[in-house]
Amino acid sequence: MRLYEFEGKELFKKFKIPVMEARVASTPDEVYKAVSEMNIPVVLKSQVLTGGRGKAGGIKFAEGANEARTVAEELLKLEIKGYPVEKILIEPKVAIKQEYYLGVTIDRAKYKLVIIASGDGGVDIEETAEKNPDKIVKKEVSINEDLYTFDALLLAKQMGIPQELAKEGAAIIVRLLTMFKKYDAKLAEINPLVLTADGQLIAADARVSLDDDATFRHPDLADLNVEHRHEEGEMTPREKQATEWGIPYLDLDGNIGMFPGGAGFGIMGNDFVHHFGGKPANFMDSGGGPSPERIAKMLVLLDENPNVKAIFGARFGGISRCDDFAKGVLIFLNEHGLSKPMVFRMTGNMWQEGVRIFEEAKKENPAMFEHIEFHGIETPIEEIAKRAVELAEEAGA
Repeated sequence: MRLYEFEGKELFKKFKIPVMEARVASTPDEVYKAVSEMNIPVVLKSQVLTGGRGKAGGIKFAEGANEARTVAEELLKLEIKGYPVEKILIEPKVAIKQEYYLGVTIDRAKYKLVIIASGDGGVDIEETAEKNPDKIVKKEVSINEDLYTFDALLLAKQMGIPQELAKEGAAIIVRLLTMFKKYDAKLAEINPLVLTADGQLIAADARVSLDDDATFRHPDLADLNVEHRHEEGEMTPREKQATEWGIPYLDLDGNIGMFPGGAGFGIMGNDFVHHFGGKPANFMDSGGGPSPERIAKMLVLLDENPNVKAIFGARFGGISRCDDFAKGVLIFLNEHGLSKPMVFRMTGNMWQEGVRIFEEAKKENPAMFEHIEFHGIETPIEEIAKRAVELAEEAGA
């Protein structure tokens, strides 16, 4: 569960990690009022749960309240990677002498925490790792292990923090690790940690992702008005709708709607689509033994997705029944209608009955099946995935 920058900085403050005094605003007038009271040059930072906002024009400077209001009007019209800007963080503009990178995350292969630090901050750490790997230092820490002060001092020195600020830099490293463990985080990142012209170390940005399965352990997050949200970013409208319907659903950046029978089959289907050169538009799980009505709602999510050019369905009947799957598809066709070509396959529990239901429905209303291809166990799943990729390419041509 990713936090907004201003939320992450509130956690930083609880652990005495230095941040600038700031305001959060939702309208141009609120920005004007805040900057008038601050009465200093400011930076206006769009609050979105995604990266790349600087490159997208989501961070601007203003010398006074009037300029700030004009800038805010522009920022609040922005969409950054599909996410609308609804809040703006207002901070004092500072003169920066040096930028560093500091982060804590999990090394899942080694079952350890890892502190990552660099004297090259302000850019993507992945870019630094690729182009200048020698500028990155790492320190592995067991989950039940504290970081010794001398280890933190060494990291601060390796980052290039000046000797006179090494103790302060080491304290920030220790506090960030402490916060990470206290709040069951998956990532806690300061990028950049800046050295100002007047010799202060300040966390100029905050990227914090918490384990959403552990948020029940932290009721105090409610005091910060942190609400449960999507794993890494803001929910899309379809993800919100799916949540209301109780359907596990995640939007991806492809154009093939994935209509699976269970999470395992869904993962396999996504792999098949990738193998044949396609890109899934979503991940979805029907759950065990879904009702026909639930099946119909799954198709609504796909058919109303403007990015979807074709739908790929793969139902393996185990706990679930293929005849219920077929009934759900018919409910969708009769109540909603299909606007995208769809190909799917059924196998397993009651697959023959599912095929029979479709065959009879097609005889009664051939037009309803004009853009639908359905198959049983006789057709390999690989052929269905390949056909879905072809349909998407034809629709996008």
